[in-house]
Amino acid sequence: MGGTMTAEARSEASQLRRANPGWPVPPPDGYTVDDFFTLDDLPPHTELIDGSLVFVSPQRNFHTLAMYLLEQGLRQHVPNDLRVRREMAVVLGKRNAPEPDLVVVKADSVGGLRQTRYQAADVLLAVEVVSPDSEDRDRDTKPHKYAAAGIKHFWLVEMTGERDRPMVITYELDPVNKTYVSTGVHHDRLKLSAPYDIDIDLTAIDEL
Repeated sequence: MGGTMTAEARSEASQLRRANPGWPVPPPDGYTVDDFFTLDDLPPHTELIDGSLVFVSPQRNFHTLAMYLLEQGLRQHVPNDLRVRREMAVVLGKRNAPEPDLVVVKADSVGGLRQTRYQAADVLLAVEVVSPDSEDRDRDTKPHKYAAAGIKHFWLVEMTGERDRPMVITYELDPVNKTYVSTGVHHDRLKLSAPYDIDIDLTAIDEL
């Protein structure tokens, strides 16, 4: 962000100070991860992107049900050395701590019930369910940051078709270029062998 606060960050800071007069003024370069995890009374699911706080709008029913469907599918055959978590912050660097909708993490990275974050190195898969208010972040900003941080697998989930079912686009990291390469587009069934054996009936969202 350089040495000056962006217009977006200035507006954000002004709004936050009006709503929470006791909050500290953001530094010129924005918040760091250390700042972020010490701020009190942040709205649920606030993210830190490039030093700026990003707030979550109310979600559609699709978002909740798609998350539930994929979480249950991921848990069904998860290996003993991995764990599935939803809506947990992932530290990608000094000024970035987004909150993927779902992550698969190494079991040895899981701490106690007070744990608030995972490190990028502990994450094997990050999943984002696209929302109308976060399309650019979900489709562009976050995938680029996840890839740059070395997260091997990424799924992008879109609502498509006449019945508003989930379409899952799967990606795998090109470790040389630190970019994602698409490995498939899945409509009715998500059947994969990586990051482990997964078989999810995407049409089952109709029954939830």
